[in-house]
Amino acid sequence: MTTTLSTPTGADLEPTTRRRRRRLGDRLLFAYTWLIILWLCVPIAVMILFGFNDTKGRYNTTFQGLTLKWYGRLFEIPALTDALANSLIIAVLNTLIAGTLGTLVGLALGRYRFRGDGTTNLVMFAVISAPELVMGASLLSLFVASGVGLGIPTILIAHVMFSISFVAVVVRSRVLTLDRYIEEAARDLGAGPWTAFRLVTFPMIFPAVLSGGLLAFVLSIDDFVITNFTAGTTQTFPLWIYGATRVGLPPQVNVMGTLIFAVGLLIAAGNVIAARRRPSSAR
Repeated sequence: MTTTLSTPTGADLEPTTRRRRRRLGDRLLFAYTWLIILWLCVPIAVMILFGFNDTKGRYNTTFQGLTLKWYGRLFEIPALTDALANSLIIAVLNTLIAGTLGTLVGLALGRYRFRGDGTTNLVMFAVISAPELVMGASLLSLFVASGVGLGIPTILIAHVMFSISFVAVVVRSRVLTLDRYIEEAARDLGAGPWTAFRLVTFPMIFPAVLSGGLLAFVLSIDDFVITNFTAGTTQTFPLWIYGATRVGLPPQVNVMGTLIFAVGLLIAAGNVIAARRRPSSAR
């Protein structure tokens, strides 16, 4: 009795080779993704580290030891404190105004079809893709031609103008996925238009509204180019940092940046946790 050993053919080896190549590709993509994430986190890590730097001179560029004294002397520089307060006031007002208007625009674009909706979409995405230099220069020309004095109101108007589109895009994408039968069921049970919106529609789109509002806040608080055109003599946090680079950045800048980053991280984490705890029917 003889035993014949079969030799693997090319057809048998091809699936195995494909699986190995796929696993290798997945590993390379995984490693590449984490390298990009780490690269993006390096500036943030440096900022946090130099917030604890026990600097002895004017320039906070050489690490000289750990200290917590700058957290206790956070508001020691009045001009920096005023600039941060201006940025926070503008960002909060921008979040409220752009969040409200952007939500209404996104709700209309996602739910209704009307004459000019294509043009509205085009304008909205044009604002998002327009260079900040062009938008800042055009707004400056508008304010100067209108005789409007530059300051916090003009900064707020400029921020609202470019933030509305971002909020509207986020809300519109959520509205397009809503189940209209839930709203119709609420209307069949006797709910009026406002009651159905308040108790049914708004809770379903609230995660998108919150995300759009946070996006508007972030875009406002760190904007430099458009703010530089429309600020006049008003100083915001990014403008003050840019001006201070000529003489040296104080450690308080890193501390404030660290606290802003930490607060944003906590809000984002809270939003994710709340979304996971929310029942699937509410999503």
